[in-house]
Amino acid sequence: MTPEAVFQVLQTLADLPFREGYVRSIIYVSLYVSGTAVVLSTLFSIPVAIVMGFTDFPGKQFVKSIINTGMGFPSVVVGLLVLFAVSNQGPFGSLELIFTREAMIISQFVLATPPITAISLAAITGVNDNVRDAARALGGTRLDVALVVIKEARYGIATAILAGFGRAISEVGSVLIVGGNITSASGISKTRTLTTAIQLEARQGQYDTAMILGVVLLALVLTVNAVVVRFGDEGSMNR
Repeated sequence: MTPEAVFQVLQTLADLPFREGYVRSIIYVSLYVSGTAVVLSTLFSIPVAIVMGFTDFPGKQFVKSIINTGMGFPSVVVGLLVLFAVSNQGPFGSLELIFTREAMIISQFVLATPPITAISLAAITGVNDNVRDAARALGGTRLDVALVVIKEARYGIATAILAGFGRAISEVGSVLIVGGNITSASGISKTRTLTTAIQLEARQGQYDTAMILGVVLLALVLTVNAVVVRFGDEGSMNR
């Protein structure tokens, strides 16, 4: 996206009949919810992928099949399960999480975890055996070998995180169910994200507004993608 295109998008946003702070608030909610969910998912998924990549245990293939199945799990079903869990009748009803950003984070955590885990595991197990053998030949411990393999797989792991972020920030169904697409009386987003705002504007026939918000969402995703690609290019140059 060229600077001229970015300026045109910003100018169009400024000309739209939004209440002050509306667009900024939904961008903030989108980044806060998706970013938090992906960070938590990464902290959970990467250790799981490392353990599965370096150890053999009974039921390992079964766990891998569950993770792979989770990559295609319907987001609406995830939303319903989370809604049940945080509703007044659910096991976490006392926490009063229904229609909050925290409930949206839980939903996106569940959706982002399978792809981050599966792709990270594939990256770790895909490292050439010669790398492991060379690390052992140099007297490396199991920890040293693991660190070398993780270093070699870092671009794949970064791609996994990107895939998780892409699924989280583009989610509509589950966040709509557990978040409620709520704004305050002044029009500032409480649980409305870019995706749910796009869905609402399109349903009301405000196609120009929906398209502009779609461009903003696309720009955010492309920015994250550019960071990952740059990271991978620098990693390849340093080898």
